[in-house]
Amino acid sequence: MSDFVLRGGEVVFPDRKPAKHDVLVEGGKVKALLPPGAAVPPGMPEQSAAGLHVFPGLIDAHVHFGFGEKITEYSTETVYAAQGGFSTILGYFLNNEAYADVYKREQEYARTRCHVDYGFHFSAANELHITELGMYVSDYGVTSFKYFMNFKGEEGRYLGLDGTDDGYFHALLAESARAGRPTIVCHTENIEIVNRSRRAIQAAGGGTLKDWSASKPAITESEPCIRAMYFAERLGAKVYFPHISSRLALDEVRRWRKRYADVTIETCPHYLTHTEDSELGGLGKANPPFRTRDDLEALWEAIADGTVDVVASDHVPRKKATKEKPLWLASQGFPGTATMLPVLLSEGYHKRGLSLARICEVLATAPARIFDLAPVKGRIAPGSDADFTLVDLEKERKVVPAELGSYADYSLYENQMLKGWPVKTIVRGVTVVDQGRITGPGGHGKYLWRRIGQPPVLGKLS
Repeated sequence: MSDFVLRGGEVVFPDRKPAKHDVLVEGGKVKALLPPGAAVPPGMPEQSAAGLHVFPGLIDAHVHFGFGEKITEYSTETVYAAQGGFSTILGYFLNNEAYADVYKREQEYARTRCHVDYGFHFSAANELHITELGMYVSDYGVTSFKYFMNFKGEEGRYLGLDGTDDGYFHALLAESARAGRPTIVCHTENIEIVNRSRRAIQAAGGGTLKDWSASKPAITESEPCIRAMYFAERLGAKVYFPHISSRLALDEVRRWRKRYADVTIETCPHYLTHTEDSELGGLGKANPPFRTRDDLEALWEAIADGTVDVVASDHVPRKKATKEKPLWLASQGFPGTATMLPVLLSEGYHKRGLSLARICEVLATAPARIFDLAPVKGRIAPGSDADFTLVDLEKERKVVPAELGSYADYSLYENQMLKGWPVKTIVRGVTVVDQGRITGPGGHGKYLWRRIGQPPVLGKLS
């Protein structure tokens, strides 16, 4: 752990305007925020942040593992995250087996390869996962569990999953309330409506992203939100909606929060930049799909007014070859972590006047709070980890996927100029990326053993 003072930057906070501070770091922790030029212990090394904004280390709460090269993906995808200014990622696993073996297997891959700190979400897909939910919290430090409301009947068979139903979902929420209220991440999708719509559109020869969107209309996202919130309210559970894409879903959540507060929302950068009119074809296939210009603007409004709590990438490190197929056969998802901050700065801060405080909140402070990483992560304050993302707000850079390090070999933003980029990423006092160059070793990243309502334990594996 290096000790140093970070001089000359403007520190970004989630609840007020940026302010000039020097930041004293000791033992990989923030020791103090100091007035500019303040005296420090003799011999203390200095690092310059002059002309830069210093964000808390960013947190990507929605990353998928298992789609790249298994042996190396914890290296490639955490390099990619660090290039984008992210010091922490939370990765999803979706399995039909008990998670004890999954956890041990993934830790063997991760612990010697990660460049940034990491944690896991488990997905609940069968009865065993409900039975063992409390054990996953206590024995593996996992405090968030995803449930796919669309995996009914045979829908999940392509992933080897049993079909579930609302009875299962109700029991999962009830068990989560009993087990200390870990967060239940709900993929909201009414698959019955989707299946009917999709059959009709395919029969008519549809094959564009607009057809993909029409096969999954906004009501298929918003209606399950209502069901999930009602169950959660009745059972006392906490629910989190990832990748919200529509005005309709936003409006339903706004109404429900007036009667039940334990509901949080995530959206993703691609819903802030792309619409169903895109001509990307299979390259732009995601679930939920790109939607209308009105939905896009509604999401920017919801970030600004606080309705959206978190922006996360839904990062999937697939190869371009899996996308370059007829739309109905193309794989879903795309890489996104490394370009997320530049998108919010370029499209949000520079073009729409979105405050840096809101960007700090949705990319750092809120994910830390919601996913039991606070107060160690998500803020710059005495006692927090010395995780910093140093940002040049005026830096313009063309998106070149090969420079960013992911196993994926493309980007939705390829060859676009974005304004506002991270130039240095520091994880617990150690610089892991400096001006696009990887400087930190694989294995520096540590597992975050999360505890409900308490600070996480760093590096604990079992």
